[in-house]
Amino acid sequence: MKFLVTHLCAALAFAALGGPAIAGDLTFSFTNPSFGGNALNSSHFLGIANAQRTATASDVVDNDVASGGGDTTTTGTTDADLFVRQLQGRLLSALSAQVTDAIFGENPQEDGTVTFGTTTVTFARTTSEIRLSIIDAIDGSVTDIIVPQLVTN
Repeated sequence: MKFLVTHLCAALAFAALGGPAIAGDLTFSFTNPSFGGNALNSSHFLGIANAQRTATASDVVDNDVASGGGDTTTTGTTDADLFVRQLQGRLLSALSAQVTDAIFGENPQEDGTVTFGTTTVTFARTTSEIRLSIIDAIDGSVTDIIVPQLVTN
C-alpha cells in the first residue's frame, strides 16, 4: 500500500510540473481619459471628483465670517477691503525688504532696529547665526527667528 501511495504522489507531481509554461504579454492602459484612456470614462471620473470635493476656499471664508470667527475687515469682499489688504501686504513687503537689506545688503549691519507702526523688528548678527525679534506693541507678543549664518573660509 505504501508503495502505491508513493508512486501515485510521484505521478501527480510529474503531471503538475510537466506541462509547458504559458505566459502572455504584460499590457497597461490608462483608464483616465486625461492620460489617454477611454474617453467614455470622463463622466464617471468627473462624478467621482465632484463627490469628493467637499469644500472650497470661499466656503471656508463664508463659514468663518458666519460663525463669528472671522474679522470682516480682513475677510470682506468689498473693493475697500481688498485695497486695504493689498496695501498692507505691499507695506509689509517693503518693511521686510528694508530688514533684509540691512542684514544682507551692500553694507550689512551687525545689529539694528526697524519700526513700522506698532511692529518693531530688531536683529543681531553673531558669528554663527542671525537672530530676529518681531515685537508687537499692541499685545506685547514677541516672535523670535534664528537663521544660521553661512560661514565660508
